[in-house]
Amino acid sequence: MRVAFMGTPEFSVPALSALIEAGHEIACVYSQPPRPAGRGHKKRPSPIQELAESLDLDARQPSSLGEKTVQAEFLSLNADVAVVVAYGLILPKPILSGPRLGCLNIHASLLPRWRGAAPIQRAILAGESETGITIMQIDDGLDTGPILAVERVPITKKTTASNLHDELANIGARLIVEVLSNDLPSPVSQPEEGVTYAQKLDRSEGRIDWTRASSEIDRRVRALNPWPGVWCELNSERLQIFSVKPVNGSGVPGTVIAEPLIVACGEGALQIDQVQRAGRSKMPTADFVRGYPVPIGTVFS
Repeated sequence: MRVAFMGTPEFSVPALSALIEAGHEIACVYSQPPRPAGRGHKKRPSPIQELAESLDLDARQPSSLGEKTVQAEFLSLNADVAVVVAYGLILPKPILSGPRLGCLNIHASLLPRWRGAAPIQRAILAGESETGITIMQIDDGLDTGPILAVERVPITKKTTASNLHDELANIGARLIVEVLSNDLPSPVSQPEEGVTYAQKLDRSEGRIDWTRASSEIDRRVRALNPWPGVWCELNSERLQIFSVKPVNGSGVPGTVIAEPLIVACGEGALQIDQVQRAGRSKMPTADFVRGYPVPIGTVFS
């Protein structure tokens, strides 16, 4: 098919690569404009823009799709279908109705659960036992369109946002190729029950509340790394935490109760396995406490 592809982050890359490998004609690749990044805040193109330009594809980065000229340029592509993966911009009606088969979205949840911006992280935070990929026809609602295909993935007690992100990205790439390989499957309306919304992540969510259960804090660490990151304060210094393990133990929440670094929670305790001080490298806890002793009885704020 003649495909207009619309995506921005790393999550979108496997889908674009899979469509090209499957032999579809990529009419154009849309992504969000370059954003400031790094310490120098130099504008950096998105992963999708970089891939498209490396393959000499027509790559466009409009800041909005609301302008008439942008819409006219899109319609002139005469695309059979638009494939949308974590693009990040609202598609107005002229865009939605432009391609012959409409616009299809690869969404990282089992719709109608976790509509919205951060479905991978919210599923882990909520303690879900499974999530997955949904291929849906985009309508003018927020992830409300009819479903064309679904594939489920278990969430275990070791699942992190990083590895779930990669697994779902690859499944979405395979599934969209299957959907486009023949006539589109018959769409099925989303059920009205079970709707939840995956709100955008906020930096403040990364701060640990030690009065919470160890299992809940563990999910937070697995869900919010690498961004926005999970942290606490030790001796008025921020300490970022990358890996933990719930263990048996009790005490005043936030207090170190065993070596090398086991901290009491509101319920149970956490063994902290990997940390990073501000301006330092990430390191195993055993290496951290050799240079920065944290004796039993120390209290994390």
